[in-house]
Amino acid sequence: MQPDIIKKYSLAFLFTVSLLMLLPHLGLIQTNIMEARNLISAREMAKSHDWIFTTLNTLPRYEKPPLPTWLTAVAGSIFGFKNLYFLRLPVVLITLLMVFFFYHLLKNILKNNVQAFYSSLILITSFYIFFSGRDNQWDMYAHAFIIASLYFLVKLFHRATINYKYLFLSGFFFGCSFLSKGPVAPYALFLPFLPAYFTVYQHDLRRNLLLILPVLVLGLMIGVSWPLYVKYFDPAHVRAAVAQEAARWGGYEAKPFWYYWSFFTQSGIWALPALMALIYPYMKTRVRDLKGYRFAILWTMFSLILLSVIPEKKTRYLLPVLIPLAMNTGFYVEYLFRCFREIKNKKELIPPKIIFGLTGIISLTIPVILFVLLKEKLNGYFFWVFGGSIASLSCGIFIFNGLLTKEFSKCFYGTVFLMCGLILFFIPVSRSYYHNDHYYGASEMAKAESTFHAKTYELHGFTPEIIWEYGNSIPEIDINNRLAIPADPSFLVLVRAEEENI
Repeated sequence: MQPDIIKKYSLAFLFTVSLLMLLPHLGLIQTNIMEARNLISAREMAKSHDWIFTTLNTLPRYEKPPLPTWLTAVAGSIFGFKNLYFLRLPVVLITLLMVFFFYHLLKNILKNNVQAFYSSLILITSFYIFFSGRDNQWDMYAHAFIIASLYFLVKLFHRATINYKYLFLSGFFFGCSFLSKGPVAPYALFLPFLPAYFTVYQHDLRRNLLLILPVLVLGLMIGVSWPLYVKYFDPAHVRAAVAQEAARWGGYEAKPFWYYWSFFTQSGIWALPALMALIYPYMKTRVRDLKGYRFAILWTMFSLILLSVIPEKKTRYLLPVLIPLAMNTGFYVEYLFRCFREIKNKKELIPPKIIFGLTGIISLTIPVILFVLLKEKLNGYFFWVFGGSIASLSCGIFIFNGLLTKEFSKCFYGTVFLMCGLILFFIPVSRSYYHNDHYYGASEMAKAESTFHAKTYELHGFTPEIIWEYGNSIPEIDINNRLAIPADPSFLVLVRAEEENI
């Protein structure tokens, strides 16, 4: 049984968990290459006041649409470009938007608030979901907007008459997704949703298919407005960007078709429940809503297949699959909530006992592992280690108590609280592994420039993370063009180790 207080305030609980997964220590993790590109473009956009022709290190860059960069530039214009915490707030808000619309999308499809609640908690505590929700690059924006588009599309399907507000909002959010990362989310989430939905829910099929047409037309009008505009005014750079992206999708980072088939592991702590939920012969006799379960598993598998047929494959491209996977995993969790105490077959109890027993063991051993790994570094992080150890031990005890008393709610919520505790207490501890007292960052180069009265340049192939930390663009030297070599009597040059003798 679900605790009454959680049942009564389920949306408030979901919102609180989402905030705990996304907001604490948001500025502590260093930028990666993708986020740095977005942040640099946003900084240059705010500085130049050119919100259409996006640049990276002052050079035109049209590989990614500008909506995430626009939102980041607004945040930077308000809070400044020095504090990563505030610069990452836009992606946090977008992730909260996705969780909200995901909950309501499932509630509209399944007509089951509790099922939608479980799946939404699984979604926000899945590893690659909350990781992407704290990383201000393009992916989360695109997928969040598509979930919003699907929500209004389903609302449109369920109305006896055409609701033009829902039609407009579905098309608008579809266009926002396209303006965030082109066709990626429409391809990986929207497109597989349609055959999954219409295979299971066949009512008014012809009418509903016709309703999709104006949504797509409006969405594409919004989505292609920016690329068509920049293509008209800067065709050469657009052609180069399109050629580069086409080459990547065709063969760059090419992997075999089955490369993604361990996709469920990206949900982190929910990997084993997700795997159980994918076993259709086992689940079909245990779920209350067989239609809803069929839809969830078809949406997941269609999304996986569409991503698998593309030669270019990277782990982060699996993000969209984890969204329907959370819905699918919710069916297994709902079954255990309902039947865990009544299961008589000892063999059937083995999987949930293993799954949540492992989670409990991990919870109990985290403090020991931390004390062993940190050793002399413990003094600087004692508060966080102590607080995290108490939280982790409490969750472990809570989970094992649930297994012993057959109260599945303790197992489930103990797992959710464990994830919140890891974010709240252990992100500061992670700094001990990448902190270097002797690190000479790009932000320190200004001191060298002042000392030598020289400007900094770089050779071909700049690194976005360095450009971002430096705080400004860094001119590039083309050593094959003597006219491009600076005329300055002295200047500083950033080079890789292998380029030192050039």
